Amino acid sequence: MSGTSYKGFETDDVDHFLKGGGIDTDREKEIGQHIGYRYDVNLLPDYKRLTPYLKKYMEFMGWTDLNWLEDVHMGYEEGKPAVFDRNINGWVSIPETMELPDNQQDRDMVARELLIKFQMSERHPLVQLNQAYKKF
Repeated sequence: MSGTSYKGFETDDVDHFLKGGGIDTDREKEIGQHIGYRYDVNLLPDYKRLTPYLKKYMEFMGWTDLNWLEDVHMGYEEGKPAVFDRNINGWVSIPETMELPDNQQDRDMVARELLIKFQMSERHPLVQLNQAYKKF
């Protein structure tokens, strides 16, 4: 039987992704967690669960799907809900006063919305860098 290759990971077990829950690929090792939708198509976004803000944002951007936001999920940093911002290479904490939905799909939609809002806010480090170093 021939082996299976997936982005930096090799295996001879065709059921590895169904049975395993480990961190296998180079990218998973780098970020310290597995990429869930490789194993479970149920983790792909359910567009019926879009928040009103995300719907408007997608319309404004001219997107028919979530585009790069599909990779954004609610995670945890030090046991507290957070979303990872790749632009600053760090976790953005979810306000403690915010009540989160019980459903992972809904939590992911909230995480996407909060990430967009944070990236456009004056508190985002890239906005502050732009203000400090822009030439015009």
